[in-house]
Amino acid sequence: MYEYEISQFRSAELIRQAEHERLARAVVRGRRAARREATQRSAEDESHSPRLRRLRSARAA
Repeated sequence: MYEYEISQFRSAELIRQAEHERLARAVVRGRRAARREATQRSAEDESHSPRLRRLRSARAA
């Protein structure tokens, strides 16, 4: 009986650990996605700024 209880405890612990690792991976994926979106928005904002348009038109002239 003692071995069965240890086995059940270990099984539950492995399940908790796996769930924690899944959650941690999901958080990392979310942070990466947020960083990509922020970078993309920043690049879009820069491409439409008046200062950059003046610089581009000055280079073309």
